[in-house]
Amino acid sequence: MHIALDVMGSDRGADELVSGALQALRESSIKITLVGDEEAISSALALRRQDPLISIFPTTQVVTMGDSPMDAIRKKKDSSMVRAFELLKNKEVDAVVSAGNSGAVMAAAIKFLGRLKDISRPAIASVLPTLKGPVVMADVGANVDCRPKHLYQFGVMASAFSKIMFGIPEPRVGLLSIGEEGSKGNVLVKKTHELLAASNLNFIGNVEGRDTFQGDVDVIVCDGFVGNVCLKLSEGLSEAVLLMLRDEIAKTFKAKMGYFLAKQAFGNFKKRVDYAEYGGAPLLGLNGTGIICHGRSNAKAIKNAILVAGELASNRVNDHILANLALDEAGLSSSDLEDEQ
Repeated sequence: MHIALDVMGSDRGADELVSGALQALRESSIKITLVGDEEAISSALALRRQDPLISIFPTTQVVTMGDSPMDAIRKKKDSSMVRAFELLKNKEVDAVVSAGNSGAVMAAAIKFLGRLKDISRPAIASVLPTLKGPVVMADVGANVDCRPKHLYQFGVMASAFSKIMFGIPEPRVGLLSIGEEGSKGNVLVKKTHELLAASNLNFIGNVEGRDTFQGDVDVIVCDGFVGNVCLKLSEGLSEAVLLMLRDEIAKTFKAKMGYFLAKQAFGNFKKRVDYAEYGGAPLLGLNGTGIICHGRSNAKAIKNAILVAGELASNRVNDHILANLALDEAGLSSSDLEDEQ
């Protein structure tokens, strides 16, 4: 496997991303091309042991977080982000990992890779921790306004991802709604419920927001507006809980002693809710493999994103998505899957 890492555009700078790349090399035999400013990358590499599996693809421009996605890929053709996806388009690498402007990453991915056959809209999937194991939520930000066909396809793509990454033979798929009954929700949710129920997916029905972290489903389907709110709320809550615990522990001597005795448990909890454990969010539905990471991703998150990218590419997740879509062609009529809501 050969991964292109967009080194520029993140909040933490080239040094942190290069560190993550080198950590990935210590745990795998993946080849990595670092795409970005040659001087910045060389400077970061100079502080560490060189590795023959790592190389540099120099670029002269950077897509910033404030850039318009379309302007970024049109006007910054020698940016690290654009060049990384060009490498993937030309089959010089097997996947791309970027911690840059997420809108620009999606725009570049669609421009250079295109969509998979029969996929109307690519989606961003995110892995969330639960009481029983990870759950995959899609979409979490790529598509704000959706139709039933789109949500159905999100379910197909997220199910294939869950199967490959977590070894679940038949992932349980739930539709995020305001009630468990199929009659609950807006028009979009009700129509999507009908599609999922008629599909070959292991659809178990609607799930409510409070069910997200129970671990009774493996995939949660929603539109990008709702999914992004859920994702940001979850991240903010986990960080707030950790800070509130720290504040309470610091108040009394007994609390401090309790923390000392339960230090390992607190450490394990922090690890379970740490986004870095899953690296980044895969772009599903593209004719290639891409991972979007947090702009503030640390070296550990970058390392895991690279490993996930390699896993998805080597296991040909797109073939699984297309196979799942083909299974439903006979069961779902063309009118069921039309683009009109």
